[in-house]
Amino acid sequence: MKNNRIKRSSIPEFLEELQTYNQIIGIAEIARRYFAMNAFDGVLTTIGVLVGNYLAGVRDLSIPIRTGIATSIAMGISGLWGAYLTETAERRRELSELEKISLIDQSGTSIGRASRYAVIVVSIVDGLAPALAAIIVLIPLFLRDFIGDPILSYALAAGLALLSLFALGVFLGKVSKENLIAYGFKTLLAGLVAIAINFLLGAE
Repeated sequence: MKNNRIKRSSIPEFLEELQTYNQIIGIAEIARRYFAMNAFDGVLTTIGVLVGNYLAGVRDLSIPIRTGIATSIAMGISGLWGAYLTETAERRRELSELEKISLIDQSGTSIGRASRYAVIVVSIVDGLAPALAAIIVLIPLFLRDFIGDPILSYALAAGLALLSLFALGVFLGKVSKENLIAYGFKTLLAGLVAIAINFLLGAE
């Protein structure tokens, strides 16, 4: 009973602490930016995998599935590692400059803790966003037995990729408080251009 009370009381405290860190560093804004940017990369990269396999005449969908999963894992690890190293360097630089000005060791302060937490959150978001985006696009390929036709699976996956890009654009439009549909079409256009270029390069 005592442990349960501790857990219940610690959760609100933890959430309050997270809110404080967010106010200090702006973690939500940074994570949101990383999420949109890397999910965008994940979708476009998977479009390349799909179109490349389709043009190569691959109808065994287990091949693009394995390629897509391997690519998503690589993007996830790259994002996680890259963001961790980059954000750690940036946060240490900022803390070092603040310590020179304030003449106070910031490692044990709220700012120091917020910086360390920001590194963890941003790294996780940076790693998960492209991997999850890629997996979502591959869903029609996972359902290949239910769909039946591999070409239809490719088409549905491409459609899902374009829909995901449009949704990301709407999300960015909401963040920037600009026209949602206009932003959606801007990101959608990137996917259409990627598909068109792949088909042009793959044409005999």
